[in-house]
Amino acid sequence: MKTSERAMQYVFTLCAAVSILAVILICLFLFANGLPGLFKIGPLAFLTGREWSPNDIPPSFGILPMILGSLFVTAGAIIIGVPIGILTAVYMAALCPKKAYAVLKPAVELLAGIPSVVYGFFGIVIIVPVIRLINNGGSGSTMLTAAVLLGIMILPTIIGISETALRAVPVHYYEGAVALGASHMRAVYFVVVPAARSGILAGVVLGIGRAIGETMAVIMVIGGSPAMPKSIFQSVRTLTANIAMGATELRGDAATALVATGVVLFFFTLLLNTGFSLLKGGGQ
Repeated sequence: MKTSERAMQYVFTLCAAVSILAVILICLFLFANGLPGLFKIGPLAFLTGREWSPNDIPPSFGILPMILGSLFVTAGAIIIGVPIGILTAVYMAALCPKKAYAVLKPAVELLAGIPSVVYGFFGIVIIVPVIRLINNGGSGSTMLTAAVLLGIMILPTIIGISETALRAVPVHYYEGAVALGASHMRAVYFVVVPAARSGILAGVVLGIGRAIGETMAVIMVIGGSPAMPKSIFQSVRTLTANIAMGATELRGDAATALVATGVVLFFFTLLLNTGFSLLKGGGQ
């Protein structure tokens, strides 16, 4: 092996080791600082408690409203963003004229580069007034507002990865379907799309991961009330928003409770990735 090749092998190995080390350090920090607080509060009381009042005497650290808020907002983003993202990817990969593609592709890439705080301002200026009208003059900072905004934010992730997966399908799959008498649309939707399901699912999971982990834009439009979600027109708080909004409380039991919230969020992400692995394995 040449010296340059061996050197690059060491560089690649070092980069992989740094990635693994970063994950290990994050896990150690979360578990070392979060688990003691979790067991001090009580895992059941922490996960099923309905009140978050760190400044009360005695304080209350219940994150059930935030867990449900995260799940409902993420579910809304999935309902809005996933169908639009997948259909857009199919259009770009198999149906889009070249002139339209030359405009649409940079637009999708630009969406991916917009900072979260800009999305948040967009939500405040555009989406919040619309939701206020739908809510008959009530609050516009609601769970529905956050779901719509997150649905828009996950589009570039889903579109980009799904389009790449669709274009990676061997062309003879499509040609074989057409040769057997299928129309262009049937060949695309019943042959090419199923063949790319693994990559499309990966894009969806990454989009969901961004929706779960988004903080700044959500804080700007969701209202942030730590109350049990009962309506899509209600102000709620997500797990990530709870951590960010409680950053000034980083002392004593409040600090350990926030880190314990991060542990719960970590397990949510772990379950998401495990579920994707199982679905991917079952689909092959």
